[in-house]
Amino acid sequence: MAEGEDLQTFTSIMDALVRISTSMKNMERELLCPVCKEMYKQPVVLPCMHNVCHLCATEILLQQGYVCPDPTSEPTSPASTPATRSPRLGRRVVPKPDRLDRLLKSGLVCPEHKEEVTHYCKSCQRLVCQLCRVRRTHAGHKITPVLNAFQALKEKLTKTLAYILSSQDVVQSQVTELEEALRHTEVNGAQAREEVSRLVRGLAALLEEKQASLLQGIEECQQERLGSLRAQLQEHQAMLENSGLVGYAQEVLKETDQPCFVLAAKQLHNRIVKVTDSLQSFRPTASTSFSHFQLDISREMKLLTDLTFIKAPEAPVIDTQRTYAYDQIFLCWRLPQHSPPAWHFTVEFRRTDTKAKTLKLWQRREEVRGTSAFVEYLDTDCVYVLRVKGCNKAGFGEYSEDIYLHTPPAPVLNFFLDNRWGFNRERLAISKDQRAVRSVPGLPMLFAAERLMTSCHLSIDLVIGDVAVTQGRSYWACCVDPSSYLVKLGVGLESKLQEWFQAPPDVASPRYDPDSGHDSGAEDATLDAPPPYAFLTIGMGKILLDPGNCTVPLPPRIGICLDYERGRVSFYDAVSFRSLWECGVDCSGPVCPAFCFIGGGALQLQELVANRQERKVTIGGFSKLD
Repeated sequence: MAEGEDLQTFTSIMDALVRISTSMKNMERELLCPVCKEMYKQPVVLPCMHNVCHLCATEILLQQGYVCPDPTSEPTSPASTPATRSPRLGRRVVPKPDRLDRLLKSGLVCPEHKEEVTHYCKSCQRLVCQLCRVRRTHAGHKITPVLNAFQALKEKLTKTLAYILSSQDVVQSQVTELEEALRHTEVNGAQAREEVSRLVRGLAALLEEKQASLLQGIEECQQERLGSLRAQLQEHQAMLENSGLVGYAQEVLKETDQPCFVLAAKQLHNRIVKVTDSLQSFRPTASTSFSHFQLDISREMKLLTDLTFIKAPEAPVIDTQRTYAYDQIFLCWRLPQHSPPAWHFTVEFRRTDTKAKTLKLWQRREEVRGTSAFVEYLDTDCVYVLRVKGCNKAGFGEYSEDIYLHTPPAPVLNFFLDNRWGFNRERLAISKDQRAVRSVPGLPMLFAAERLMTSCHLSIDLVIGDVAVTQGRSYWACCVDPSSYLVKLGVGLESKLQEWFQAPPDVASPRYDPDSGHDSGAEDATLDAPPPYAFLTIGMGKILLDPGNCTVPLPPRIGICLDYERGRVSFYDAVSFRSLWECGVDCSGPVCPAFCFIGGGALQLQELVANRQERKVTIGGFSKLD
């Protein structure tokens, strides 16, 4: 039964009980004589349809002179009490019931005018005589003959009684319904009390266990003392006259047979001596004080006073330094320092669409354990808004601030650095997972620098990816060490890159003029043909963008997007997805990611979110659109 239904049922039951209680009180009043205010004794019916006791009616008749007192008679009814009888009527004549009935039916005489009552005042609800009727006290009142009032009231009573008698099935069904409602109210009330006490049941159980242990100690001490005191009480009661021991001693003293007396008196004397000693050195055998059973609960009371409702977790704080979007979104957060703990978190996200008239519905990952999660199945080149909230026994807390993340402009291309052919192992080192490379020039770099000072050529070290793109759009990102001397990121035709490995160019070549800003191979190509490769130039924490020596700070990650069908390559700030530079590239054959080093430097390919060792959480069920 719902809470609202329970309340409505409870209210109905209480109203019914109030009506029943009122009816019971009315019934009790109807059983009281209006004259003596006691239960009816031999009641008689008056013409006004009211009841009075037989002797009360007699007394009224005596007062009005219809019955004469008899000094030899006395009242015999228990209804006659000093409080309700006239003090002058110590002895009176009690008329026979049949005569009294005739007297009453002949009209309950007007006590004021000693006239027969012939009318009934509906306004005052009393019988009146002709004189009362014309007095100003009844002016404007509705007065009707007694016969009319009698017939009307009798008809109403008859109809009401007939309706009640004909509605016994309805009354019984209502009684059954009320009994059922009472039962449901008791059951639901018990369940409600159980639910309320559930949260403190553990504490209550511990207190009850401790209470039982303490009370058991008091009970054992009390029973021991009571046993001792009861034994002492019996001994002293035996010394009282007519009690056990004294009575027995008195009986023994009456014994005249000397042998019998000696046998009985010897043992009796020992008992009496013992009782006498107890009398002379009397003190209770047990203390009545239980002061050593007092408890000091000040510390516990302090704890209970400080006991308060648990609070939901505060709004989480998104860790923007560790949160990013790549093949999936990696979201990381923390709770404020003084926030209540969270059992689990709920991550909500949705795609934003400024052109749409309605917002996209939130999608949700529930019961996320830990403080990080990843979100998958995302659309490319879209902005997603994400938020987190924690949950504990008190329920869900507030949402974190919304964070907006831009997904890559194309599907992420997953590849490794190729260490099988072409690159100089003396100057380049590739990590075991083939996701990072470092240029270690050493002595060869010193010799190259000396040749550079004498206008000799300096070679470039080249590393490519182990995949080749032949269709569609692809995106990847990497981090470049800001201390790198000169690093070039980009793409190139696989065939041209292989040629490059066979005869690597040098820094004196016009295409690597330091003022070019980037290298698209345009100097060696015709005006109509796209270049076979395109690179973004990075050095000493800066990005060189154009021939005007314009530089921008190196972002944490650089993104490269290749559109094979359009023959275009774009470079992005992979954090904000701000476009840095875009150019054309020859896509007449397979195109590979490529990385160039001049001097010392290092870079790290961005890991896929799903492969991150940092992620140690398990995502709960994935809900469909809300």
